[in-house]
Amino acid sequence: MSSPETTMVTTSYTTFDSPLGELLLVGEESATTPGGTALTALSLPQQQRGLTIQPHWRRDPAPFDEVVRQLRAYFAGELTRFELEFRTTGTDFQERVWQALEAIPYGTTTSYGRLAEVLGVPRGEVRALGAAIGANPLLIVRPCHRVIGVDGTMRGYAAGVEAKIALLTHEGALQPTLI
Repeated sequence: MSSPETTMVTTSYTTFDSPLGELLLVGEESATTPGGTALTALSLPQQQRGLTIQPHWRRDPAPFDEVVRQLRAYFAGELTRFELEFRTTGTDFQERVWQALEAIPYGTTTSYGRLAEVLGVPRGEVRALGAAIGANPLLIVRPCHRVIGVDGTMRGYAAGVEAKIALLTHEGALQPTLI
C-alpha cells in the first residue's frame, strides 16, 4: 500500500522594525502573489496568541518586499489601504468577520455592535464576533484595531490597548493625548 504524497508548503518569515516595535511577517508560497509568498500572519510584540518563529520556517526577507514597502508607506502616512494577498485558515465565520474588517475605512472606527449588524450576527453572538476579531492573524493589514466599544472605549486588542490607541491616533481616528 502506498501513502498519498504530501506537498510540503514552504513557510518564510522576516521581521520589520515599526513604530510599534519589531513585527513578525509570516507567509506561504503562492503562485499568484508577486514575490511568490502570500502573507499568512503579521504579529506585533507582546501579542496574545502571537506567532513565534518555528525551526522549519525559512528566514527570507525577499518575498516580503511588497509587504514591507506597504507597511513603510502606511507608517509614513502615505498608504490608507493595503493591497496584499493573504492566506488565512480560520473558520467560515472567522473568515467572514476578517473580510469585513477590511471594509472599515482608514481613519474611522466602528463598534462591535455595528459590525455585528453589518454581518447579520444576532445580538447574543456578539461575543463570538469579538472572539473572531481577537483571532485575526493579520494585525494592522486587516484592521481589527478600528473596532471599538459602542461608548468609544478601547476594548481589547491582541497586541494591547496601547498599540490600538497608537494605530488609531496614527490614522487620525483619535486625537493625540498631551501629557
